[in-house]
Amino acid sequence: MVHVRWVSAAASTHLPSVTTAYHLPIVGPDFGAVDAASDLGAIVGALLTYGLIIAVLMVVVCAVTWGVGSAHGSWHVCSKAKSGLLVALGGAGLTGGALAWGNWLLDLGATL
Repeated sequence: MVHVRWVSAAASTHLPSVTTAYHLPIVGPDFGAVDAASDLGAIVGALLTYGLIIAVLMVVVCAVTWGVGSAHGSWHVCSKAKSGLLVALGGAGLTGGALAWGNWLLDLGATL
């Protein structure tokens, strides 16, 4: 259970007045504190590149499979290829936008 004690501003002289302007420090992540941060950045960049290449290749494979299945009248193959195409497009979009989204979140966090 939390106990709350109410203190009036007139009773305490150590509380700042309402009109006092505060200058808050800018808070952000310190990437220099991690050893080999540049190597970590290179590894993440390489993983994002490989993920994007694989996602784009899966888009091509699923689109070709959908076309071949449609040409041969196989509705089951078309259905699976369509689902795979949507998943691959989502993966390509998420992988491509991951770095931009991460940088946006870091910039947003510094302004809060």
